[in-house]
Amino acid sequence: MTEFRFCTPSQMARSEFVSHFGDVYEHSPWVAESVYDQGLSDQDNLVANLHLRMAEALLDAEKAKQLALINAHPDLAGRAAINGELTAASTAEQAGAGIDQCSAEEFKKFTSYNDSYKQRFNFPFIMAVKGANRYQILESFEKRLGNDSDTEFATAIQEINKIALFRLRDM
Repeated sequence: MTEFRFCTPSQMARSEFVSHFGDVYEHSPWVAESVYDQGLSDQDNLVANLHLRMAEALLDAEKAKQLALINAHPDLAGRAAINGELTAASTAEQAGAGIDQCSAEEFKKFTSYNDSYKQRFNFPFIMAVKGANRYQILESFEKRLGNDSDTEFATAIQEINKIALFRLRDM
């Protein structure tokens, strides 16, 4: 199992832990706070173990907290990306998928899908884009727009946990 390269979570003070891991879940330090407050062990120095605990904290949270976390995510190829207002992690993830290289037509398509998705589900489309390209993302939009609200809410939570794992692996 892989340990963190640049830190030892079980040896961190609460403020250091939350500072370091607070944005693993987009603008939602409560996930890291919850895990820390439950206590840390040497097992939490392993990426997979800490991810499992953080994912469980999200899954165990009230639906309103989960929805707030979903809504903390930026639109893919949205205004925040265009204006350079994304977190460093989100910027890197979207650039890695080639979203920053979209043609004007592709940006229009992303905007249209983002708007349709939010109108239908009342939260933004979430996808762990690492390892995907913009064409696969657009295809996912098309497929997922046909889902029901409960399926999409559950999918958003799953995708957020995937994003968190990617982020933790980079630490």
